[in-house]
Amino acid sequence: MTDRSEILESLKEVYDPEIGMNIVDLGLVYGVDWDDEKGQVHVDLTLTSPGCPLGPQIIRDIRWALGEIEDVLAADVDLVWRPLWHPSMMSDHAKDELGYDEELGLGFGHY
Repeated sequence: MTDRSEILESLKEVYDPEIGMNIVDLGLVYGVDWDDEKGQVHVDLTLTSPGCPLGPQIIRDIRWALGEIEDVLAADVDLVWRPLWHPSMMSDHAKDELGYDEELGLGFGHY
């Protein structure tokens, strides 16, 4: 039987192509609701910036990854913008990999 942890593991297979890190470790997944009776999963997702051109690709990849789970019959993804994403929302693993230092406020790219 599918549970929330299995869904999150599947979402770790979805990468932000510009950053090269999975969307769970990046902190882009704000919420996951699983209705096991209906086989429906709902994901609240944000992007690293509202103007990110790769949003549609990431959403397609999410639907594909969740579709690989036997019990998932439908997957809905909503883009949300509150709170705005910030590198401090990343997992410790992602911060280490991308060189983000919360104390100094330094990190990768333009953040």
